[in-house]
Amino acid sequence: MIEIRGLQKSFGDLKVLNNIDLTIEDGEIYGLVGKSGAGKSTLLRCINGLEKYSAGSLKIDGVEVKELDRKELRNFRKGVSMIFQHFPMLTRKTVYENIAFPMRCWGYDKQTIDKRVKELAELVGISEKLNQRPRQLSGGQQQRVAIARALTMEPKILLSDEATSALDPVTTRAILQLLRDINEKLGITIIVVTHQMSVIKDVCEKVTLLEAGELVVSGPVDELFMNQPEELKTFLGEEQFHVDNNGVNIQIMLSDENESKNIVSRMSRELDMDFTIVNSEMERYRDKYLGYLILNYADEHKRKVETYLKQNNIIWRYYQSHSEEEE
Repeated sequence: MIEIRGLQKSFGDLKVLNNIDLTIEDGEIYGLVGKSGAGKSTLLRCINGLEKYSAGSLKIDGVEVKELDRKELRNFRKGVSMIFQHFPMLTRKTVYENIAFPMRCWGYDKQTIDKRVKELAELVGISEKLNQRPRQLSGGQQQRVAIARALTMEPKILLSDEATSALDPVTTRAILQLLRDINEKLGITIIVVTHQMSVIKDVCEKVTLLEAGELVVSGPVDELFMNQPEELKTFLGEEQFHVDNNGVNIQIMLSDENESKNIVSRMSRELDMDFTIVNSEMERYRDKYLGYLILNYADEHKRKVETYLKQNNIIWRYYQSHSEEEE
């Protein structure tokens, strides 16, 4: 478990992390999202001991990271590995040698190295590439090599710092699925730093949004989507749809698990009234489908519809476009 309490980090007079509190459970895929300069990568470097925090506490399995001495920190980092946006390869070495490199640095014997390298190559899907050089590989294949190399020391925590930002969408989805597979097969805790909400939706169970070094919202990904906190909507810069100024406009949140399925037809039938669908969207969040409907209806039905939605435990809110809010 990673427990962070009141964490602060400054570079001179510049405060880059301010009073961060969060808990990451063993085996979770946890997202840290925010704009450039929000403090995501700095927080990641505090977790693996590359940066010393100014104040507060950061414990991994009960061990305070900043209290580790040089030798203890070196051993600690065996259990906390990292992959990056750009995949630093030893260009004159083969894929096999690149994966084996950390184990050779730690003095593992050849038989152990050979067994581990081949196991990891199979896990990440590059067994047939072991004798090739990095320049012969695609970006996605190079990232698979980097992931395999990061796993050689059997870490308990894998840190991903914008690891898919340099990849095309199809390759990104394949790498994210690989991270999910690794999480499920090996039980490794994975922390994903990204500025892309699509990455969070695809792979993360929980997420923290950072802004200017501060934690502004945190929680399960699907719950945050359903509740739509203002901080998240501001970060996403969600497109606002023009809505009819006549009548009432509401946004209903949809889930493949709740009672909002076929909500429009049910409401129309049970309330004996008509609705206009202004806009709708459905997206996949890991293994769930979540979305929304924006509906318009006559003012005279406002109270009746509100009562119906509350009685049926439907997640909803009155909807206004920016232009309306500014008037």
